[in-house]
Amino acid sequence: MNTIPAQEIKRRGISAVDEILGKGPVHIIKNNQPQYVVLSEERYQELASAEDEAYMARVRASIEDVKAGRVKRGTAKELIKELGLDK
Repeated sequence: MNTIPAQEIKRRGISAVDEILGKGPVHIIKNNQPQYVVLSEERYQELASAEDEAYMARVRASIEDVKAGRVKRGTAKELIKELGLDK
């Protein structure tokens, strides 16, 4: 894990992050705890794209569940009762 104290960034500026960003994400330490992560734009776009793809896969799977009849329809009250939460 690439880490850098926030104080170092205050002292040296963004160049302190640039130097280690090529090795991967940079975890910024503040008050002795990881607080932030800096990613390259390319890595950020990869993660955002993967998240979008995963979301669409879940939507497609849900649609297939509905088409296949694996979804129960009913009211919220019926669901609460079925889950045993009506007590």
